[in-house]
Amino acid sequence: MAGKKRKSGSEKPPKHRLPLGADADAVADASKRRRSGAGKQHQADEEASIPSSLSAKILREARKQQQEEEMLADSGDKAPSGAAAGPSASSSFTVPAADDEEEDVDEFEGFDTLSEYDGGEVEINEEDEKALAAFMSKDKFAQRTLGDIILQKIREKDAEKDSLLKLDNSIVELYKEVGKFLSRYTSGKIPKAFKRIPSLECWAEVLQLTEPENWSPNAVYQATRLFSSNMSAKNAERFYEAVLLPRIRNDIRQNKRLHFALYQSLKKSIYKPAAFNKGILLPLCREGNCTLREAVIIGSIIQKVSIPFLHASVALVKLAEMEYCGTTSYFIKLFLDKKYALPYRALDAVLAHFMRFLDDERNHACYIWHQSLLAFVERYKNELEKKDKEKLSRLLDHQKHYLVTPEIRRELRSSCNRGEKSTDVLMQQTCNMVAIKIAKLWKEIMAQ
Repeated sequence: MAGKKRKSGSEKPPKHRLPLGADADAVADASKRRRSGAGKQHQADEEASIPSSLSAKILREARKQQQEEEMLADSGDKAPSGAAAGPSASSSFTVPAADDEEEDVDEFEGFDTLSEYDGGEVEINEEDEKALAAFMSKDKFAQRTLGDIILQKIREKDAEKDSLLKLDNSIVELYKEVGKFLSRYTSGKIPKAFKRIPSLECWAEVLQLTEPENWSPNAVYQATRLFSSNMSAKNAERFYEAVLLPRIRNDIRQNKRLHFALYQSLKKSIYKPAAFNKGILLPLCREGNCTLREAVIIGSIIQKVSIPFLHASVALVKLAEMEYCGTTSYFIKLFLDKKYALPYRALDAVLAHFMRFLDDERNHACYIWHQSLLAFVERYKNELEKKDKEKLSRLLDHQKHYLVTPEIRRELRSSCNRGEKSTDVLMQQTCNMVAIKIAKLWKEIMAQ
């Protein structure tokens, strides 16, 4: 029986095989045409599924965004030409070429305007605040605007220069427009002209044109990210002290709390710990008018963020050596609570700091000072010499607190001296405890 004949329609068409000498470029072009055709078909399907009203709205927003980009591009194109042609332009001011692929700061989604920092509103004890007021100088910033403070800080840092740089008018207009944009900035990308500022030699003068005192809090955060990651520690220190610190203090003074974006800016600034110490922490204590609220808010950054122990040691030495301010003890306590293995020089500096109050009557009621001394003894009691502990005992006879002083004395008695083994101290303590128990038993026996 003969087998059934297969239908011609079921037969598979023969595969087209390229000859061995076929051109590879032709094959690539064919595959590219297939992909582009499929992409156009997919795009047409998507356009057909979008309602006409929504499509019109998308087109309007796209045109608006395109116009804004063209305006920024036109202003950006004018600046280099003006700088090159203008006779008054400084030779040191050079605008680097824009690189479309390089993004120093990614697209920012923005912070909620109602957000505050993690701890919410700070609860301050009025008695502690009054006790600290005895160590504070008068507030020098109370009768000055934020713009005056920032301008003065920038001029102080530029006082070493003999002559101010003269900028071209087109550059001045460009960065003034950038400043207006930053004053209403909430989210999205920042102008490329602003991203070029860290690479300029006269960046401080250009930054002053943008009027940092009028920046929005989100713009301050973006600027801090940009400057902390693209500048040297010295220049970042100048930006922190001249712009970031006055903005933070002004916001705390006005609102009794700190805006969340400014709090994140402060947290980002510690990316360069040396600049943070020299640009924010030490100037804040050096002014002599740091309030307890400012110390708690700024100190929370020190508590949450890990700082290299060498930078922490240097900050501790500088705080201990400078003229005392009421909130200096609070910052010293924060660094001591981090439990770093501090060098002996830092420990000796902190000890000398406390011994300066041997004849000071003002600190008698300052609870924060006693807390910082207790933290110092608890953490580093075994690293002190015998003569140091004798000095502290004399200090405790003069400066007393009914709650803290007994704890400090107990810690000093239960510690060993620098260089001694802790096992000898434990053995001595055990012998003392046995002797006390034997004396109690003897009294009980004699009483019977």
